[in-house]
Amino acid sequence: MWGFRLPWSPPLLLLLPQLVTGGAAASSRAGTMNLGGSSGARCSSSAEGRRLPCLQLSTVPGADPQRGNELLLLAAAREGQELQDLPGDCAKEKPQPPPQHHVLYFPGDVQNYHEIMTHHPENYQWENWSLENIANILAHRFPNSYIWVIKCSRMHLHKFSCYDNFVKSNMFGAPEHDTDFGAFKHLYMLLVNAFNLTQNSQLSKKNVNVLNKDSKASNCKSTSSLTTNGCQGEKERTCEKSDESAMSFYPPSLNGASFTLIGFSKGCVVLNQLLFELKEAKKDKNIDAFIKSIRTMYWLDGGHSGGSNTWVTYPEILKEFAQTEIIVHTHVTPYQVRDPMRSWIGKEHKKFVQILGEFGMQVTSQIHFAKEAPSIENHFRVHEVF
Repeated sequence: MWGFRLPWSPPLLLLLPQLVTGGAAASSRAGTMNLGGSSGARCSSSAEGRRLPCLQLSTVPGADPQRGNELLLLAAAREGQELQDLPGDCAKEKPQPPPQHHVLYFPGDVQNYHEIMTHHPENYQWENWSLENIANILAHRFPNSYIWVIKCSRMHLHKFSCYDNFVKSNMFGAPEHDTDFGAFKHLYMLLVNAFNLTQNSQLSKKNVNVLNKDSKASNCKSTSSLTTNGCQGEKERTCEKSDESAMSFYPPSLNGASFTLIGFSKGCVVLNQLLFELKEAKKDKNIDAFIKSIRTMYWLDGGHSGGSNTWVTYPEILKEFAQTEIIVHTHVTPYQVRDPMRSWIGKEHKKFVQILGEFGMQVTSQIHFAKEAPSIENHFRVHEVF
């Protein structure tokens, strides 16, 4: 048990995800649950032809109410278990689910919601790598896991991702790392607030957006609190049928949860900042428990517009990192590590891997598309091969 506490919770509503049956291509759009009034995001279908439950949480507060990030949650069904229609679920309580695994993903430049990318004069050409499509890719890469896409708080010129809530950044999002910015605290509280929303809020049918209007559904709604399976107690429960297809899933739980952290391109600045803060962050018992729950960290083709510190190379910081039991994977492409105009990136990556190895940390490194010319397309395609 982590002993998570929630000192402040925003008045947002939990929306039970819709699961629309029927095949669709990976780039198709499915219904999205919108928390807090943001424009609806859309998620792709699963490999089995099902559309996976997807929630959009608008401006969830982190370290303090003024520092918030939007989150996209995709909760994939567990292998070997069919999701049940809600009318049957409401009639009886489900058994308590096993401890959950959560994947936290930090996107890079230009990545945004699919609807926004398709209307951008330049970014439309990378719409296959929208936040929704990446969530779907990760759901297949990490089955039985909850996928959290943590959107940057600012996008300069609608192109440059800036993680101002996690690390001090310049106009274009290049970081200025230090040891006490509070990235770990922000991430920890962001999760506490987001998990609390999905456990303790009320169902709200009116905010549910469904693309496929031909399917059938049943919804449970009540003013009472939710039980562990997302339905209401027998006395307070009210189930009603509607024109959509609703399916249930276990709300995210922090009890015994484990985590995988993934940074892609500019998103790697968040992982780097966490390393800078690691020593100080361990002094907080709750954050230390969170750190011990991190199983794996992935750096995917990290890069930013600054002239250095694309990869962490300070031995004292990496020594502290190596004392954790976290498994490290780096996946790079020639677009970053073989760019002659940014030669420091490849050198820093090599040094990062080398130093961690010397400290005895379990770290793997792989370069993809090594025989192909550097391209931004292959830079994005690292998502498909890591």
